[in-house]
Amino acid sequence: MSANEDGQGHVAKDFNVFAIVQGGRLEYEAVLFVASFFAKNPNFTGRLILGEPQPSDRWEEDPRITNPAVRELLLELGAEIVPFQNGVFGTRYPNGNKIIGLTCLPEGEPFVFFDTDTVFTGRINQVPFDFDRPTASMKRENTWPEVDLYGPGYGEMWKSLYDKFDLDYESSLDLSQPDEFWKRYMYFNAGWFFYKDPAEFATYFTHYATEIEREAPWQIETQELYPWLDQIALPLVISKLGGARDTIPSGLLDGTVSWHYRYVPLLYAVAPDEVVETVEKVLAPNKIKKVVKAYEPFRRLVFQGKGEKVRGMFDRENLPRKEMAIRQRIKKRNMWYR
Repeated sequence: MSANEDGQGHVAKDFNVFAIVQGGRLEYEAVLFVASFFAKNPNFTGRLILGEPQPSDRWEEDPRITNPAVRELLLELGAEIVPFQNGVFGTRYPNGNKIIGLTCLPEGEPFVFFDTDTVFTGRINQVPFDFDRPTASMKRENTWPEVDLYGPGYGEMWKSLYDKFDLDYESSLDLSQPDEFWKRYMYFNAGWFFYKDPAEFATYFTHYATEIEREAPWQIETQELYPWLDQIALPLVISKLGGARDTIPSGLLDGTVSWHYRYVPLLYAVAPDEVVETVEKVLAPNKIKKVVKAYEPFRRLVFQGKGEKVRGMFDRENLPRKEMAIRQRIKKRNMWYR
């Protein structure tokens, strides 16, 4: 069944694509997100919605888009900008916008969330989303938890979270991986995820994240919760809603359809050629270039050619195993713009 066919509540013909936009880096990333999306998906029949957090006492500064030209361009390119109130996290944990922002989406309509630092390189209707069985990005490193020599192991820590919320821990395990190896335990990058109902997803996501903050199990009380809180709660949400790893084929998202780049220097260092070509092509039109060149990473790396210098520092077939090593090499050459 293709993503254009109507299933029995499984595959949706129309769905909403969602990301967060706010002042600073994300507003410029949103231009690339939207421009690349519609360049590769000109006949998309759903809605592309950007959630924008609104000022409140949770924010030390106004989190909205700061550059009026960016707002105008996003709307001209085809995005909808929808406000929401983040009354839970705010400045202390901006990543929480992806949790609370889901509340601005239409209830009961399938959605796919993407981090704003995503480039689209293919047609999203090639992805056979099963909206009844959510999953999330497996493009991740073992960032959480950190196992202490004399502390609880991976299994004990993850089980404590599943037990806290009365979830089925055993079904979350990848039994092809050895005991106490991090990949045995369900852990995602929160760069994309999807489900049939944003309201239900947001309810559990908010509940699990805030309860972990409020009263973490003793097994994880020495662990850092930030900035990983969304990725700690995400597998619990997916377990609760009947999802699992890899409910869609691998190699599409984080592959031929979309690319989560995190920072522009990393994109030039590690992304396939077609990703770089897409970035440079969609940002080239003058109406886009004149707006996004205000953002230093785009100005230096895309328009002034320093991205090609970064690209020349790495062999895409033989990259350092850890992202930190890539970052350090770029920083030594004074080309780490963010």
